[in-house]
Parts: sequence; structure tokens; C-alpha cells
Amino acid sequence: MALANERVNFAYIAKLAEQAERYDEMVDAMKKVAKLNVELTVEERNLLSVGQKVETELSNICTDVMAVIDEHLIPSSSGSESTVFFYKMKGDYYRYLAEFKSGSDRKEAAEESLKAYQAATMSAESDLLPAHPICLGLALNFSVFYYEIMNSPERACRLAKQAFDEAISELDTLSEES
Repeated sequence: MALANERVNFAYIAKLAEQAERYDEMVDAMKKVAKLNVELTVEERNLLSVGQKVETELSNICTDVMAVIDEHLIPSSSGSESTVFFYKMKGDYYRYLAEFKSGSDRKEAAEESLKAYQAATMSAESDLLPAHPICLGLALNFSVFYYEIMNSPERACRLAKQAFDEAISELDTLSEES
């Protein structure tokens, strides 16, 4: 009886994970069903297959986009606006990978995301004004990274608040000069 309950619970968790688009958790739940050493039903097989397929597709898309960014877009960027944008984008795509990868793959994606966001931040701080839309987008996404991936809400809020305060200060200066 306990085995049947576990099986039903894991399948239910997989369905919830699918609805939440958390495919790594969907696959993990179905692996737990498989480890019960039971023959999977058609529905259970489909849950496992769909979760694995979506995760693989997402990985491939992110890898393709990052290759284009690294091999073509960043090297071709002559202006700081483009450079910041593409490093931010690179950080975003590594963050997407970190959201559904696990173990050493997750750690590697998180580290690469951090490096890309830091490169974007360095370029933005030296070449763009704090109220520039790309700077604000970078601060927002970098703070999401700290909150979601690094599990550091304090640092996320601090980064977002600092970007907001600097942008407001710049806008106040602009309106005084006008």
C-alpha cells in the first residue's frame, strides 16, 4: 500500500512540476517512480519522456544562443551599449540553465552566469549612465540571479535598490539641469 501511495504522490508531483514548467523536478519525480521498480503506466512514461525532452530542448537552445553570443555578437560589438546587452543576455541564458540543471552542471551554469553579469556590470559602470534602460535591465536580471540561483534575497534587494537609487539620482540631476 505504501508503495502505491508513493507512486501516486510522485506522479502527482511530476504533473505539478510540469504545470509549473519545472522540468528538472518533473524528471526527478518520475525517476523516483522508476526506482520503485514497477512497470510505468503510459501516463508515467509520457511524464518521464516529456520532462526529459523539454529539458534537453531547453539546454540545446541555451547552448546555441550562447555560442552565437560568444562567437559572433560580443566580438562584433563596438559600442558599450551592445557589449553590456550581450553580456547581460549571456548571463540570462546561463541563469536559465542553472534554473533547471542540477549538481555540477547547475554549479557551472551559475558560475558562468555570474561571470557574464559581472562583465556586463563592469562595462555598464564605466560606459553607461545608471538610468540607461540596459543598465536597469541588467540590475533587475542580476538581482533575479542572486535571488533565484544564489538564494541570496538580501544581496538581490541591495543590488536592485542601489541601481534604483543611482538611476533616480541621475534623473533628479537631469531635471535640475533642464
